[in-house]
Amino acid sequence: MADRPADHTASSGRPGPADRPVPTDRSGPAGAVDQQALDEVVRFTSELIRIDTSNAGDGACRERPAAEYVAERLAGAGLEPTLLERTRGRTNVVARIAGTDPGADALLVHGHLDVVPAEPADWSVHPFSGEVRDGVVWGRGAIDMKNMDAMVLAVARRWARAGVRPRRDIVLAFTADEEASADDGSGFLADHHPDLFAGCTEGVSESGAFTFHGGGGMRLYPIAAGERGTAWLKLTAQGQAGHGSKVNHANAVSRLAAAVARIGEHTWPVRLTPTVRAALHELAALHDIDVDVTAPGFDVDALLSKLGPCAKLVEPTVRNSANPTMLEAGYKINVIPGSAVAYVDGRVVPGGEAEFRTTMDALTGPEVTWDYHHGEVALQAPLDSPTYAAMRAAVERFDPQGHVVPYCMSGGTDAKQFSRLGIAGYGFSPLKLPEGFDYQALFHGVDERVPVEALHFGVRVLDDFLRRA
Repeated sequence: MADRPADHTASSGRPGPADRPVPTDRSGPAGAVDQQALDEVVRFTSELIRIDTSNAGDGACRERPAAEYVAERLAGAGLEPTLLERTRGRTNVVARIAGTDPGADALLVHGHLDVVPAEPADWSVHPFSGEVRDGVVWGRGAIDMKNMDAMVLAVARRWARAGVRPRRDIVLAFTADEEASADDGSGFLADHHPDLFAGCTEGVSESGAFTFHGGGGMRLYPIAAGERGTAWLKLTAQGQAGHGSKVNHANAVSRLAAAVARIGEHTWPVRLTPTVRAALHELAALHDIDVDVTAPGFDVDALLSKLGPCAKLVEPTVRNSANPTMLEAGYKINVIPGSAVAYVDGRVVPGGEAEFRTTMDALTGPEVTWDYHHGEVALQAPLDSPTYAAMRAAVERFDPQGHVVPYCMSGGTDAKQFSRLGIAGYGFSPLKLPEGFDYQALFHGVDERVPVEALHFGVRVLDDFLRRA
């Protein structure tokens, strides 16, 4: 298809009633996923993986080939994708599917096109082969998140073949740069092209509705309704430079090391958000544990110790956290440097920002300064919304023995940037996974892969949800 210029601004208006097709019964056979959609989701996942969009955070990533691939398939579904760039080659794709109810709020469905780097020597298969072997698609992005991108494409194309229209407008966004700052991706779109998201009040994206095996045959499907905030910090210690053989009580490395040790050993107090309390309540009920998670003096650690594998879903999000990750100092072993730098990956629960800053001031002390290397807001989305109910219903319709539970992500997604537009974000990229398949460990991990049957489940659930939402 012909590209539009990178600075092109698409029309922000929704199609008028005269432009809208006659509504199709969204619950009838026309909405069912066909074999072509099942075949396409596997092929699209594989082919997207083969397009190397590794993002090391150094600006060298080029998502444009993947964006053009996506745009071509959206155009094949009768849509009008717009390609937009802040930086040459860092391409985003946005398209809108017109709904049948002109008064309904629009829904954003977004996925990123970039992936974290992968070292081929560490993998069982080449990470950019997209190999389909023994019912599994292998490669970087199979989980994070070219699988979801492929699901969205397969659903959109199925709807075009069947004449299906959703109730509400659905805006599709495929973004660059999520694995770094998002400045070339969702941040750029939210700040410079908000018109493309006119009417959107909610959004769905990665890291939710995947099978989490809780032991004893229990299948959970956690849907994200919150994210901890990002607080990546740069710590700097100043001192007296000098010879390594001399006594030095103003050693910048020693000052920095002491601050880093205090941060690494600190135990943060419990701060439970509504989403995390709801998760704890539902997990306790599933384990037949009688506990009031709202009671004064509620001991969250005691409950977590009784939840078995399920504790992993909430343990990272009951507190703020700060993990030292990088150190930089010196240029020669016998020279004491005059300064030293460290980096800390901090994550902040919704409402925990002030506590985080005060605590970092205390832990770094008077001889070390700190500042934000990169920061983003914490998020919460309502659990009593019709959209959350529709997500729950769609999952349970295709796995009646599964249990949907809310959870808060320990990390973050493009939902942070889209929240600037007033869009409440949920994590919903459905996959039914076999027992022993460690979904969360494969994020940014070696031998990332996704079962074909999981992709088929995801397409069916996503189609059902989007038609009913």
